[in-house]
Amino acid sequence: MSHADQHTDGSVKERVTPKKQEPELYKVFLINDDYSTMDFVIEVLETVFQKSPAEAYRIMIHVHTQGQGLAGVYPWEVAETKVSTVTEMAKDAGFPLRAVIEGNT
Repeated sequence: MSHADQHTDGSVKERVTPKKQEPELYKVFLINDDYSTMDFVIEVLETVFQKSPAEAYRIMIHVHTQGQGLAGVYPWEVAETKVSTVTEMAKDAGFPLRAVIEGNT
């Protein structure tokens, strides 16, 4: 019996990697108001949420007609950053546009 055989039973041991837990995701909605322009909402969707012009337009119309629209779904820290970026952009542009985070999905 060789020296190596004394330490293992000769079978290959598989490494068990723990399953990574996916982070909880949160929905970020834009809330309609009577002052923010449609163009500004589209700009926010394209720059903050990386939406295509067509997708940004579709979401903006949904916000306008339904009162709110889903801008994206993100882990908590990313969602928080997106909301504060929207708030800052709106404040700087003189608009009351708001974004809110809704519970995990």
